[in-house]
Amino acid sequence: MTRSILCFGEVLLRLSAPGKQLLLQTGGLEAHVGGAEANVAVSLSRFGHKAAVVTSLPDNALGHACVGELRRHGVDTDPVRFRDARMGLYFLTHGAGQRPAEVLYDRAQSAFATAPADSYDWETLLKDTQWLHVSGITPAVSTEGADSALRAVKAARAANVKISFDCNFRARLWGSRSPQAPGILSEICQYADLIFGDDRDIAFMLGFKSDDANATERRRRAAAMAFETFRSLKWIAYTERTRHSVDTQQLAGTLHSAKEVFTTRPYPLQGIVDRIGAGDAFAAGILHGLLKGMTPQGTVDFATAAGCLKHTVPGDFNLLGVSDVELFLSEVQTDVRR
Repeated sequence: MTRSILCFGEVLLRLSAPGKQLLLQTGGLEAHVGGAEANVAVSLSRFGHKAAVVTSLPDNALGHACVGELRRHGVDTDPVRFRDARMGLYFLTHGAGQRPAEVLYDRAQSAFATAPADSYDWETLLKDTQWLHVSGITPAVSTEGADSALRAVKAARAANVKISFDCNFRARLWGSRSPQAPGILSEICQYADLIFGDDRDIAFMLGFKSDDANATERRRRAAAMAFETFRSLKWIAYTERTRHSVDTQQLAGTLHSAKEVFTTRPYPLQGIVDRIGAGDAFAAGILHGLLKGMTPQGTVDFATAAGCLKHTVPGDFNLLGVSDVELFLSEVQTDVRR
């Protein structure tokens, strides 16, 4: 049976302070399963697609609980590998007012980070799959992660599986390996059909600085350079976020083809519940539109609406479906759906 998408990356356990409290302000922590690629898989499953996650998890109660949570949301976990190693964690302190949120990673030497690149049989995993989704977080976690990501995209290209890549540069994760990041991310982008990344990501990978003060023109030029450089590239997508405070922001989306640009209007975000995973919800929305053959404008509209709605859902996962996104786009105002 054809699988819509295979998402490759680390599944994490998120431990966060309750409400808007500081980390360990009280003795309790809230636990959520997350991780960029898992977030995309869950969202696409909620949109009605056959999504699977391939990862390495510890062979203990934590690893098996994460798999159970993914299955609960309809994600295929058969490709998950279990290893005798630790669980990758991250700690989140939610922001409030003018105090930003803060993430503390604790994922060194995790089951995923230490998994050898030959742990994954890509020829088998990619069979009957339409898309492979990877993010820049995977090569950031370890040398093994970088080797695995490169093997994955090369195998997908050889198998005529389309590739989606979210640049997702995380300086804290790259650490002392940061000088390697532009070269590794650029190499992965050579195989990608779809890249999630704005002008800053492209400038970082290709090593140029744009002195154009006009943001629209700066992004257009960066996109043109990416299409010229990355031979398989067909689409570039990204969001533009305006922040007034942690709780009041606005979000707009953009989708580039080699010749056209499609944008949305900015949507106000007020009373934000949880913004973690909003970019992954946007990514899932773009992939949904491409899988469904929607128009480019319809695709970016849907994706941006999905990203907006994620701000209303606690945890990493966007648990809202197509009908919720369509209601948002209809601009029908309602506080209770009956």
